[in-house]
Amino acid sequence: MKEKQLPLFAKLKKLSQRKIAGDKAEDQACQFLKKKGLKLKQRNFSTRFGEVDLIMQDADCLVFIEVRYRKNRDFGGAAVSVTPKKQQKIIKAALAYQQKNAPQSSMRFDVLAIEGEGKNQQINWIENAFYGY
Repeated sequence: MKEKQLPLFAKLKKLSQRKIAGDKAEDQACQFLKKKGLKLKQRNFSTRFGEVDLIMQDADCLVFIEVRYRKNRDFGGAAVSVTPKKQQKIIKAALAYQQKNAPQSSMRFDVLAIEGEGKNQQINWIENAFYGY
């Protein structure tokens, strides 16, 4: 039996809804981290190696942050979705940024996981979530 294909308009609508939700989660993450004392350096830094959602400064340390949002934990939750393959892409992009913009700085990789909606929403900031060996 052949799987039913969504019309192009429906596909684009679904993608744009994801983009809106992702942008909202990044805005929320950025505001949360600013309240914790971090300073925004750049959003959505992209290279051919990968992309970093937020680059922030925490004292003398560059912090590369992956923001993940999930409405629910049906598939393991937001933090679990940062796979080793995704980590490697973030690390490569972070090294490119560091080399060009701050070669002497230390660096850290954090994950900010947002789960749920409305009053039931939870934010989990995982500092040093993975290491860039």
